[in-house]
Parts: sequence; C-alpha cells; structure tokens
Amino acid sequence: MTMTDHVKDYVARKRALGLSFREQERVLMRYAEHADARGDRVVRAGSVLDWAGTAASVGEAQRRLGIIRGLAVFLHAGDDRHEVPHRGALGRPRKHRPPPRIPSPEEIRKIMKEALSLPPAGSLTPLTFHHVIGLMACTGLRRSEATGLQLGDLGPDGLLVRNAKNRRDRLVLLHESARRALDDYLVARKRRGGPGEHLFVLASGRPVRPDYLTRTFVLLARKTGVRGGPGEPGPRLHDLRHGFAARALEGSLSSSRRDVGRHMLALSTTLGHTRVTNTYYYLEATPVLMRQVSEAAEKLHMTTGKERS
Repeated sequence: MTMTDHVKDYVARKRALGLSFREQERVLMRYAEHADARGDRVVRAGSVLDWAGTAASVGEAQRRLGIIRGLAVFLHAGDDRHEVPHRGALGRPRKHRPPPRIPSPEEIRKIMKEALSLPPAGSLTPLTFHHVIGLMACTGLRRSEATGLQLGDLGPDGLLVRNAKNRRDRLVLLHESARRALDDYLVARKRRGGPGEHLFVLASGRPVRPDYLTRTFVLLARKTGVRGGPGEPGPRLHDLRHGFAARALEGSLSSSRRDVGRHMLALSTTLGHTRVTNTYYYLEATPVLMRQVSEAAEKLHMTTGKERS
C-alpha cells in the first residue's frame, strides 16, 4: 500500500466513528504526497519531521506533527515497521490558547473594505472574502462552518449549519441586514458565474478553503494596519467569533439575572456548543463589559450601604 492508501483507510475509519476529520484529512493527504514522492511505504519519523518542519510557524509544524503522529500510532499497532515520531520532536506544544485580540467594529469594516481590493479585480473573489468575513463577524460561525455552507443552507429562517463540530446541525438566525447582504452577494454570484453548490466560491469556481481564508484575513489585517507584521500579535480570524460572543453579552447585561441566563443558553446554542460552560471561554473583557460590570458593582454597593444605614 502507498501512504495515500494508508491515509484513505485511516480517514475512512475515523469518519465511521462519526468524526468529520476534514482538516486532518487535508494535512494527512499533503503528507502522503510527500511520503509517496520519497518512496516511503511505511511512516518514517525523519520524513514526518522534514515535512512538518516546512510549515510557516512552529505552532503549525507541531499541529502537523500531532495529526501525522495519530496516523503513525494507528498504523504501528498493526505493523511495527511504521515509526512513531516523538510528540515533542518539534518542541513542547503550548498548552494554553493564545489570548484573543478582539477587533473593533471599525477595524472589521476596514478589513472588509480592503477585501474588495483583492485580485482578480472585478471578479467574484473580492466579494466572496468581503461577505464571508462579514458573516463570521455577525454570527460567530467557525471558519469551517462558514466555508462549508451550501446554497441550500440559506433559508427563510436563517442559516442551517450542517455537520458542524460534534456532528450536530443547528439553525443560526440572521439579522435582516446580514440577510440583505447575502442576498446581494447571491445576485452578484449569479451574474459573475459562480458555479457549484457551495455558498462562497472564488473566481476559479472552487470553494474557499478554511486555511486560505485564515491566511487572507491576516494579509488584509496587516494591509489595513489592524495587525502588525509577521511575529507580531494581532486579531486572528477566530477572534471574530470571540467578538461576536462578547458583544452579544454586552447587550444582555442590562437585563435581569434570569434573562442573562437565558441569553447565555441562546448564545451557546448559536455558537454550536454542547455545554454552556464551553461558551465561557469566548467571553473576554471589553471596555463596554468592564464599564457595565463596574456600574453594576457600584449600584450594588450603594444599595447595600443604604440598607445598612
């Protein structure tokens, strides 16, 4: 068997367990092409490290290693000729998630406007990136969910997100302004000849890939000055999801505790979380939230003082 054959069998087994495994499959197939070109019929630790080490960052190299190591462990169980690279061969992976840097509404508008200047000029590509970034900002969709949308997923009640994380479908409601923007995009998509069933496609007719969307977002953020140069911190594509959650909470803090609880449950459902506790990670301190918390604390303090007197 070639390495490509091994990968296809491995991916099929993972999907039989109910996993989508889309991102992992892309990484594994790229590694398989590398291994097959070298004539590797079994996993070679050195070959794995050589290929993983070509990534643009240490974090991405470690992610590649982790994915391929899973394949190696699986294959080694049936054939010990397959070598399992050490999990720390490319450095000790970070155990903490990077802190988010939530872009402001004005920064998001700058990035979306800059997307309209992407090449090829006058094609569908600039409009696609403009609208997919805007949709993620106002719905909190994951990048794989946004790029995986089909034309039939846009219905009168909102967006139907299929086969999301944890293999669950969910309905995401759309504000009327977001719906109008998507309707305008569909008109332009039809006029400019966007083929296929994917909602968001490029001028080439191919759907937008999640990793390509991430790289393009970083490029746009740097061009607008929202993010610094390579190695400098700044907003990531995933921070649009953080921003959506934080601003959704900002709008609920003036309500009663019971209403806030209901709002958290609705937010968790919109984000596609199986437990409300998973939503807490996305709730970051913003100036508005800090001011609201401060005002609530001051009000509580004054009320308590009056009761004591």
